[in-house]
Amino acid sequence: MKPVALASDHGGFAIKELVKGVLDVRGIPYTDYGTNSDESCDYPDFGAPAARAVSEGTSDKAIISCGSGAGMTIVANKFPGVRAVNCYDEWITLLSRQHNDANVMALGERDIDPDEARRLVGLWLDTPFEAGRHARRVSKISELERSPETAI
Repeated sequence: MKPVALASDHGGFAIKELVKGVLDVRGIPYTDYGTNSDESCDYPDFGAPAARAVSEGTSDKAIISCGSGAGMTIVANKFPGVRAVNCYDEWITLLSRQHNDANVMALGERDIDPDEARRLVGLWLDTPFEAGRHARRVSKISELERSPETAI
């Protein structure tokens, strides 16, 4: 099993530490790309290495966090092969895996309480991609990455 890539800025540091605990209980290895405190920092500095790990195949999945989840989602989606979704509730968390085969989960620490974060992380990790008609759509996303000027 490849390690899950983890990253946060200062606004998502506590939730990243919480995610480590969830992964430890499940026996899932991870690589922590930082930050290592709640001292103010820039989310791209930490989100980019975690997203790169997924893009390059070092990790199959990543869980990233910042205050809202939005900034980290934007950063992660700049990398080829990354499908990052800001998972703020059960519905989007399920669909991100079932329909979109999301490989990066973003969490907003200021929007999700710790118990809900634990639950959503478990749900995201346990939910498989349904494939079927959704595989065609995910394939079109991949084609857009390869040649946006001629795709679709």
